[in-house]
Amino acid sequence: MEKRRIKLMVSRQSWTMPYAIFAAIFVVLPLLLIVAFAFTDEEGCFTLYNFQKFLAHPEAINTFVYSIGIAFVNTLICIALGYPAAYILAQTKMKYSSTIVMLFILPMWVNVLVRTLATVALFDFVDIPLGETALLFGMVYNFIPFMIYPIYNTLQKMDRSYLEAAEDLGASPFQRFYKVVLPLSMPGVASGILMVFMPTISTFAISELLTMNNIKLFGTTIQENINNSMWNYGAALSLIMLFLIGASTFIAGDDASQEGGIR
Repeated sequence: MEKRRIKLMVSRQSWTMPYAIFAAIFVVLPLLLIVAFAFTDEEGCFTLYNFQKFLAHPEAINTFVYSIGIAFVNTLICIALGYPAAYILAQTKMKYSSTIVMLFILPMWVNVLVRTLATVALFDFVDIPLGETALLFGMVYNFIPFMIYPIYNTLQKMDRSYLEAAEDLGASPFQRFYKVVLPLSMPGVASGILMVFMPTISTFAISELLTMNNIKLFGTTIQENINNSMWNYGAALSLIMLFLIGASTFIAGDDASQEGGIR
């Protein structure tokens, strides 16, 4: 009995128990509660009214569509700015290249509210009115590190023999980038898109602070319903968001696996 207890203590599986318990309490249980509230009414009876209410309210649908549009624009800007930065950093062989990468990642260590409040102070200092422009600026500022790092990490791990082979075959620098570097970096791009697109839709603090609550995103709608004790409707909206996150994760994961298979 004593030997079995010692074996259990030293086994790797036993060390996963705290993480499993933590995930069950703080991840699985809240998700189950969201599902339960989404498909019930205030009396606890099963209903689809919460989803019908969402489809019947043009304001909620318009907010959802607008949030997707803002997320799409923000993701495109992050790709346009983040990919060249990641590519230059990956190609740089300077002594302090790792320090430069750390400077890009460093903002992620600061709380998003602190970064957003700093953006508000910056716009106030230069006397630029808060609105959609400030919202996009704040979104890009907050989320571009999440685009740079996955792409940089993928480019860093890329096998350089592919570039050497393309160069030996007479490929121009543009052809080497377009036919070798870009396809092999797609898993990093897919990860960056997932890490930027979905948080943009679900965020609410950034839009509230940078637009003085004049522009609402879907996360703001969910927050308002929860704060007003409309748990069932808020849970239904959260479940819709979870379905969108799950679909995006599946698509991004499938694309990354296909790229890995091609590579």
